[in-house]
Amino acid sequence: MKIIIAPDSFKGSLSATKAALAVKRGLSKVWHGQADFQLFPIADGGEGTVEALVNLTGGRFVVQQAKDPLGRPIQAAWGFLGDGETAAVEVASTCGLTLLDDNELDPARASSYGLGQQIQQALNMGAKKLIVGLGGSCTNDAGAGMLSALGLKLLDKSGHVLPEGGLALKELRSLDCSQLTPLISKIPIVVASDVQNPLTGPCGASAVFGPQKGADGPLLTELDDALSHFAEIAGAHTSRKVADNPGAGAAGGLGAAFMLFTEAAFRAGVEVILKEGNFRRLAQGASLIITGEGRSDDQTVWGKAPIGVAALGKELGVPTVCLSGSLGDGYDKMYSKDMNAVMSMIPCPMTLPMAMEQAETLLEDAAERLARLLSVNIHPKPRISDPPTLP
Repeated sequence: MKIIIAPDSFKGSLSATKAALAVKRGLSKVWHGQADFQLFPIADGGEGTVEALVNLTGGRFVVQQAKDPLGRPIQAAWGFLGDGETAAVEVASTCGLTLLDDNELDPARASSYGLGQQIQQALNMGAKKLIVGLGGSCTNDAGAGMLSALGLKLLDKSGHVLPEGGLALKELRSLDCSQLTPLISKIPIVVASDVQNPLTGPCGASAVFGPQKGADGPLLTELDDALSHFAEIAGAHTSRKVADNPGAGAAGGLGAAFMLFTEAAFRAGVEVILKEGNFRRLAQGASLIITGEGRSDDQTVWGKAPIGVAALGKELGVPTVCLSGSLGDGYDKMYSKDMNAVMSMIPCPMTLPMAMEQAETLLEDAAERLARLLSVNIHPKPRISDPPTLP
């Protein structure tokens, strides 16, 4: 039998690849020599997107120096897919939340400049198509930093270039696109993101995602006003109105930047991974698909990676089971979204730090329990006929 192992990462504890290997080890304790295990680590546009795309397509990684969200030099990876022409970059590697300590989070000055550096390097190396994973950012600058790295000049009323960060956008008065790399508007771009929030307003980037990036109170209002002002100035320059578009608020407004200055197509992150890795062909004829994530709850049904896997599994007639780090309120909604079963990997009460520290072992053990459960054959006992009537 063929078993497809396609987990997402378990945030803060296991990459998707390590999770897939742990599941395989657990299953192998029961089905050793009986199953063909096919590993297909997935992502949803956030951390791990580049790794999944490169590994699944037999591509190669590129490591270069770039700026982190606060302008400090870091080594950050992106990659070419197996076709040698498609480059993949992700927000998480240059402007992700995990790059900063909690006391460093500052969406007022955090910048997406490093992402632009990676894109420019990919273009310089001959990329003919670009996949951009938007997820897990600590920025709120509407992609202004990225655009600056690509040659756009954002100017204040005195004609001076604005400093980095989302709050500075309130001083924006004009744009100079004379040095903006022309390729960014010419090559095909796919933006992998599950976020449908608009750029501004009560459901916008600042109001919804600002608090987790370190903003609160008056700063949230200031950031929202700054993004609105950016959309107005940039929209007048490009003749595009994007502030209310679904997805414009992704990654602190990076979605809006791609809508304003490129012809990017927006796709659900997991759909991009499944398509580029040719999951459909791999899963045909499989007996079972096992996916997973760090926590399953009522948010999972809104396009998270395991649901995308389950949907394709149902289409192919293959049952899908999700092994989750924990189960929260509303996880049962996954059953109405093509998931056949959901199991927690936690065998007993424990603290979150303890669970994260032991995640690899816990997941392996849970996979073994799942295999043993699925191996149980229940046969009806033969019916005992009525005893003969004594004379």
